[in-house]
Amino acid sequence: MGLIEAVYIYNERNNAIVTHTFTARPPPATTVLPLYLAHSEPRPSCIYLTATNPPTLLFSMLQDGLLFLSPCSTDTEPLVVLEFLHRVADALEEFLGAPLLASKLEANYDVIAQVLGEMCDGGLIGGTEANALRDVVDTPTWMGRLLGGVGLPGTSPALGPSQTPFSGMGSGGSGSLTPTLSTAGSQIPWRRNNVRHTSNEMYVDIVETLSVTYAPSGRPLAAFANGSIAFTSKVSGVPDLLLSLRAGSGPGAEKVKRTMERPVFHPCVRLARWRDHAELSFVPPDGRFVLAGYDVDLLDPSASPLSAKAQDLNLPASIEIKTGLGATGSDFEVRLTVSHRFYTGSRGASSSSGIGSAAASSLSNNLGARPSTLRGNSGEAKAPALEDLTVSIPISSFVRNISDLRATKGEAHWSPGDTAIEWRISAKEAAAISSAGCVLRCSVVGESEDDEMGTSLSNGMKASTYDYDDDYQTDTPKPKSSSNNTANNAAGDKKKTRQNAVLMPGSASLSFGVKGWLASGLKVDSLVIDTKRSKGLGEGVRPYKGVKYLTVSRKGIEVRC
Repeated sequence: MGLIEAVYIYNERNNAIVTHTFTARPPPATTVLPLYLAHSEPRPSCIYLTATNPPTLLFSMLQDGLLFLSPCSTDTEPLVVLEFLHRVADALEEFLGAPLLASKLEANYDVIAQVLGEMCDGGLIGGTEANALRDVVDTPTWMGRLLGGVGLPGTSPALGPSQTPFSGMGSGGSGSLTPTLSTAGSQIPWRRNNVRHTSNEMYVDIVETLSVTYAPSGRPLAAFANGSIAFTSKVSGVPDLLLSLRAGSGPGAEKVKRTMERPVFHPCVRLARWRDHAELSFVPPDGRFVLAGYDVDLLDPSASPLSAKAQDLNLPASIEIKTGLGATGSDFEVRLTVSHRFYTGSRGASSSSGIGSAAASSLSNNLGARPSTLRGNSGEAKAPALEDLTVSIPISSFVRNISDLRATKGEAHWSPGDTAIEWRISAKEAAAISSAGCVLRCSVVGESEDDEMGTSLSNGMKASTYDYDDDYQTDTPKPKSSSNNTANNAAGDKKKTRQNAVLMPGSASLSFGVKGWLASGLKVDSLVIDTKRSKGLGEGVRPYKGVKYLTVSRKGIEVRC
């Protein structure tokens, strides 16, 4: 197994603000950065540098505008180094706050040095859980800075009132030097010791991101949902929790396992309980963390791909695109339809109250909990909340202009130089969409023949040439017959239609957010605290406050044409 040799962090201007070497002699930060930037975008997360001696593998990660680089000159597992960089970013967010800014890092070099020293020692990876690092990393407080500024001893928890750097070395003493820094970490690697909260609270958030592709005929080619179960724990002591899930209308461990394909879990989850009962048993870290992740195939894998229908997905919104409209095929239109069983926010309270109401109603149905214990006011909304409807239509680079851009609902925008038309519909306007849907229609204008051939001059004179031998006294040209004009016009229209076919968009994508609904049908059935295995939690404490469901499509629904 290879070693972590160094970690370099650069700001938005590609200036190195943190350089920490763990072992060996890796290439300096000023050497690896030009070699990294020499690669064209998008740059891979692992680059083999042959210009260094010895040749080096350079691992990279971008977060909040900061560039993380880690060179490695020995054979190592790439996923280990990349995961370590992500853990470093998570740990810095835990101590410095999110988002990570260059100014925060420059003002807390002492904390960063302690964090990196605890996470990796001599190139060997140690404790990387950001929650447990709080027990071993001494973070300065405002009181410590104040006392240190006037020359008084600080308030570091590692130095007790009877401990000084030279305790035990007084006159006549034994001379044994006692350690002043506490090296005892948490017994649970992902949870810090002595957690105390004045108000005990726990929240569950399940977020799914859609990725659906439709054929020109409207048949779904692929439909997936990538889900994450986020958990927020602010509970004193060491709670032992059991989270039960439900897929569809009825309970069943096998149904939950079939729904959550390729699951990944936080290290706190006991895998044996999941294999046997499809339940999540764990001791949570303190604060917010990702408990589990999973994938869902929204199409029936046992059915034939040709039998899939768009109605089977039951999505809150859908789009249909038609191209080549008009006499010369220069028009296209996009039709958006919305399912009115999804709450759009204008038929009741505001969108923020609708979020909590949807979560509250789902919890009251699933868990039988009291409305007062849930986030938001229950009973205000009985349907999920649909918002942020946006249709994006990519435009060919050969399009010179788009004329007559009109939408029956919302606002559509395009300007020369843009790569796509953005059609946005607010929640209030979406609530007024009829069953027939709303339409966006426009015309595309490409390069004309004169622009392509360059046969016309700026002063209007023709570029054609004539011989002097031609007779000036030519007969008056005979007018062409109407049949010839009709044939020429038809031929010209066909030619324009073929030219405009190249300018038509090849696809359209749909973005939205639905609060209170999951495409997979996954729900939280119960969250129970095991009082026998928990420690430090008072009797009668019920910290569970509720759950939120969120489905997001960030240009994830694509219709091809």
